[in-house]
Amino acid sequence: MTSAAQGLVRLPVWRARVVLICLVAGFAVLAGRGLYLQAVHTEFLQEKGDARYSRVLEIPATRGRILDRNGEALAVSTPVKSVWAIPGDVEANGAQRRKLAALLGIPPAELQKKLSDTSKDFVYLKRQVPPETASAVHALGLKGIHDHPEYRRYYPGGEVTAHVIGFTGVDDTGQEGIELAHQATLGGKAGSRRVIRDRLGHIVEDVESIRSGQDGADLTLSLDSKIQSLAYGALKAAVERNHAKAGALIAIDVRSGEVLALANVPSYNPNNRARLTGAQIRNRVITDLFEPGSTLKPFTVALALETGKIGPSTMVQTGAGSMTFAQYTIRDVHPAPALSVTQVLARSSNVGSARIALALPREATWDFLRRVGFGTPPELGFPGAAAGRLRDYKTWKPVEQATLGYGMGMSLSLAQLARAYTVFARDGELVPLTLVKTGGSVNGEKVLSAETARAVRAMLEQAVQPGATGPRARIMGWRVAGKTGTAHKQENGGYAPDKYLSSFVGLAPVSAPRLVVAVMLDEPSAGQHYGGMVAAPVFAQVMQGALRLLGVPHDAPLVPPGEGDEAKEST
Repeated sequence: MTSAAQGLVRLPVWRARVVLICLVAGFAVLAGRGLYLQAVHTEFLQEKGDARYSRVLEIPATRGRILDRNGEALAVSTPVKSVWAIPGDVEANGAQRRKLAALLGIPPAELQKKLSDTSKDFVYLKRQVPPETASAVHALGLKGIHDHPEYRRYYPGGEVTAHVIGFTGVDDTGQEGIELAHQATLGGKAGSRRVIRDRLGHIVEDVESIRSGQDGADLTLSLDSKIQSLAYGALKAAVERNHAKAGALIAIDVRSGEVLALANVPSYNPNNRARLTGAQIRNRVITDLFEPGSTLKPFTVALALETGKIGPSTMVQTGAGSMTFAQYTIRDVHPAPALSVTQVLARSSNVGSARIALALPREATWDFLRRVGFGTPPELGFPGAAAGRLRDYKTWKPVEQATLGYGMGMSLSLAQLARAYTVFARDGELVPLTLVKTGGSVNGEKVLSAETARAVRAMLEQAVQPGATGPRARIMGWRVAGKTGTAHKQENGGYAPDKYLSSFVGLAPVSAPRLVVAVMLDEPSAGQHYGGMVAAPVFAQVMQGALRLLGVPHDAPLVPPGEGDEAKEST
């Protein structure tokens, strides 16, 4: 045996067989895995392929339009696009990224942050960009950058209708107002389709429809755009003229309960909400609560008439204009030893109203105020409607029963107050309110006899005559009835001595009432604060314009009413 032969080491035969078996087993596992994935568990490879080429595209539904009662558009959807990216697929150098950021109007650092997380398969770069911007981005030819169609809401009425219509968010879902309240009707249902894209993001095959879309339905509101514009303009001018903190107005068609106008100042532009504040977005007509003051006196008188305790000419002892409960004294601005019930309303006597209220059963008073809608939110189908505060009659003390007679010790919204006045316009029926067009008359809830309602209406007409508190509410061509209100504003658990809420609520024409209009100014501070001076002129401007637009027949001479001498209502 040679030395070379002696240096060779012979391996055991079993080791070679083990290596061969391992290799064969490995190939068998790979073959089995391949067979399993391609013949049995096909979803895995399908998902991987789909992740690269297949996409499910959402087909947005067109949001329904919001229209006024005459078919004028108050909210429409316009087509826009959203630019998005697959970070892991993006191929763009620094210059291209800076150009993309400039087109989208975002800082380069923000764009870089969105594209840095390559683990994500989808990231929005910019929502709701104009179609021309999306086209410019597409022209860059950047791999991994895509766009898809969306809709953006546009509000032709801007700040005039903002508090009624509200607005939608970036996903085109309602956030405030009618847009939120009627989201289910307006929003529709988005559809989706599966498509195949090439490496550049171009759709090369429309595979299938996954879910059919359904466009939103149009919604016709009760608002009249012309009356709404008139109301907003008059209210805004009054707020500026009287240096008021805010203002609110609502106009109701008493035949149908339809709200023809609802305005708030300050307002906002729903098309540009970059600097939107909470004070601007508040729908004060529906959400803000205040003590009604003298505007509640007609209800005290109405209940007393209904129970037969008094008549319009019944004399009420007013104690030379003052009335004392322990340490609390009720006073009138214009003292008199006695006034008729009609004069109590016309001259807005607190003492007279308090004496009438004290002659009424507490439970009957509470029940009547509840039946005209105080203490419960109006069923407007509108988010945030306030209920107000009306304490249980069992807790009332005599002084509280007396002050409630002229609107202190309770709170309500302007919408509740305006609705309650439909009782006097509809011969005792309380009308349900609606912001959606109904197109016809509606049955109300009977809460007063027709005789009582007409008697109060006649007294309210006297309250706007010369020598009463509201002559500035009179208009040319139509008879008007209404009541002024001036209340100290509540603050820090008490009443601010120099801050007021001034209001006027009225109806016209008296012979056949068609509209109720309520106006409120918050903290007028230009030298006048009485409702007859600051709120009644707004009522007159809106009421006269609205009756003219509606073609309501005249029931008074076509001559300008003289202003006369106003009497200041007690506060």
